[in-house]
Amino acid sequence: MPKQSLLTLIEQKRMELVDIVAKTGLNSPAAMKISKELDTLLNAYQREQRNERKQSAPR
Repeated sequence: MPKQSLLTLIEQKRMELVDIVAKTGLNSPAAMKISKELDTLLNAYQREQRNERKQSAPR
């Protein structure tokens, strides 16, 4: 997935998390679920960053 798409999804998920935490609390099952989804997106973004660095490194 392109980095820009990941960044968009990350920002959307972050806003969703803020909203749900305000409504249900930080430790609610819904907040925990969205938090895990955000973690997955952030990990995917970091993998993309690492792959780009590996590809652009001099050989």
